[in-house]
Amino acid sequence: MNTFEAIHQRRSIKQYDPGHGMTKEEITTLLEHAILSPTSFNIQNWRFVVVQDPEIRKQLKEAAWNQIQVTDASIVIVLCANLKAHHNPIRYWKDAPEEVRNMLAPMITGFYEGNEQLQRDEAMRSCGIAAQTIMLAAKEMGYDSCPMIGFDPEKFARILDLPDDFVITMMITVGKAIQQAHGRGGQLPLEEVVVYDKF
Repeated sequence: MNTFEAIHQRRSIKQYDPGHGMTKEEITTLLEHAILSPTSFNIQNWRFVVVQDPEIRKQLKEAAWNQIQVTDASIVIVLCANLKAHHNPIRYWKDAPEEVRNMLAPMITGFYEGNEQLQRDEAMRSCGIAAQTIMLAAKEMGYDSCPMIGFDPEKFARILDLPDDFVITMMITVGKAIQQAHGRGGQLPLEEVVVYDKF
């Protein structure tokens, strides 16, 4: 499957085969591709909580207004971000030439430190990009997915023991569809959503 096919075929699936499990190797493959997603300054602020435990998933389902895909999909990935990822920035450029490390590390700290809005905005951007990578990679692997924000983030944080400096951005269910999505609702025309040069 090429990238264009994956984009066209990716749909938000609600009904999954609850008896289907993904292998450890498949999950690793999916996440190895997720971490290739770009982040500003290469800070890699996303964290992927892969939830397989049935009891934890039952709790998440209750906090997600009992949406069935939370327990029926093969895995649930809760995308979180470390809001303080800009601390200790040298590790993001450990393999770069020394002059690059010495230039970028102070820039990272100075750019984010003290700007909580930017830290949160970066978390949302980074996890959004990673989410699309996960969904397209899943499609390539023969799986379907559903991005979800329909849940109580405070309850999720308690269930997952989320650290204080982290934020939950969304979750994605991945598994084998047993019912395809309805037809597309309708895309707005390019003329309405694309602007060249200026509004």
